[in-house]
Amino acid sequence: MGLTLALNTARASLLANSNQIAVSARNVAGANDPGYSRKIATLVAGSAGGATVTITRAGDPALYARTLTASSDAARGDALLTGLTKLAQTIGDTDDTSAPAARLSIFQAALQAAANQPDNTQLARDAVEAAKALAGSLNQAADTVHAVRAEADAGIGDAVGRINDLLGRFDAANRAVVKATALGGDATDALDDRDRILTALSQEIGLTAVSREGGDMALYTDGGVTLFERGPRTVAFSPTATFTAGTVGGSVTIDGVPVTGTASPMPLTSGRIAGLAALRDGTAVAYEAQLDAVAGGLIAAFAESDTSLIDDGPRAGLFTAGGSALLPTASAAGRTGLAASLAINAAVDPNRGGNLALLRSGGMNGSDYDDPAAGGDAAYAGRLRGLVTALSSSKPVDPALGLGTASSLPELAAASAGWLEAQRKDAATGAAYQKTLLTRANEALSNVAGVNGDDETALALQLERSYSASAKLIAVVNDLLKTLLDAVR
Repeated sequence: MGLTLALNTARASLLANSNQIAVSARNVAGANDPGYSRKIATLVAGSAGGATVTITRAGDPALYARTLTASSDAARGDALLTGLTKLAQTIGDTDDTSAPAARLSIFQAALQAAANQPDNTQLARDAVEAAKALAGSLNQAADTVHAVRAEADAGIGDAVGRINDLLGRFDAANRAVVKATALGGDATDALDDRDRILTALSQEIGLTAVSREGGDMALYTDGGVTLFERGPRTVAFSPTATFTAGTVGGSVTIDGVPVTGTASPMPLTSGRIAGLAALRDGTAVAYEAQLDAVAGGLIAAFAESDTSLIDDGPRAGLFTAGGSALLPTASAAGRTGLAASLAINAAVDPNRGGNLALLRSGGMNGSDYDDPAAGGDAAYAGRLRGLVTALSSSKPVDPALGLGTASSLPELAAASAGWLEAQRKDAATGAAYQKTLLTRANEALSNVAGVNGDDETALALQLERSYSASAKLIAVVNDLLKTLLDAVR
């Protein structure tokens, strides 16, 4: 081997070792960054004994795709659980007497006590106060539903804003990857940046990433709608200012295609937006419909009948829809908003100038609606006992509520509370499972693509020895050349 060839080989080895040491230093610096993938410096032999260094990333595309899916599922479960936990505050625990089911039981007991002593004014007052507390409990539960829906709607708006921002950043990162790949440069850091953005995107919206030639990547929602292809698509959403009973929230659209709501041809199934939409348009609406059914049952059970010769039809008695004497229809549309508007008839409320005796004798809608059997007998208990019976008797229930087909009002209220708690428990179990799955997926990905400090230290020592050997070889060649030149002189 000639001295020149030996010198060139040593210089090439020294340069390659320097590049490898630089890559190892990058790995050590990024060891604590969860979005950093270990860089691998591979020597590629060249002509005349030279070598070049090619830098690639450690990773597993299939495992990373599974991690994105787990991230989306975990975000959906967490968003749904958070909302259900707030809704569950309306039912309390077994010792909470402010929940609608507990208030209904208290009212039932107070009404029974008044029926046992119909001439006792204080017991009648207690029954009316218990009825007011029951109506207030249903009002408050409906308000909580509206607040949860409004919060979910605002959360969807925030998520859409983050998605548009992340798509803009993804576009820049994707262009950097494509450019570096085309020029044959080091695209590993740009790939890490793109993956970090993808991970953040997956928390907001379920997506599928498709790698294409030249380092390019396209994104689609888990429902199949194009989210990014050669450029970001527009994600739009119009927030709803106020939620009341029956309010329909806006849909999230991508290039005009709805991806949430019943009108969506390709709805989202994961991501924070999917969880918030399911809460706002699904569980919360179903729970409010159950509350409305309880309120509607109370109005119907305490309705007064016209006892005059000309029957003008039944009217609302103790419980009314916002003070109206008209009875709501039995249809789902007719029940909408009853929990929010349920109120006590002013005619029997002493705080508003009402007469407590009307609870026993009827006539809250005028003399035509008096109980004929009551007369002026303060000890008459027939009407009160009839009200207790109406409250506890089994009546048909709309199967769409998911609470069976028939039950009494106390049973209906208890079943609604049980349904909501079951929803919350299922969501908690699902969220815990998804978080565990995400943790395991991240751990598996870290084992494949993460930096191991011990391995990097061992590699650094090996590279230092190789660097020292190359430097020593250059020194030897230098001495030989010096000796040769001295001999020539």
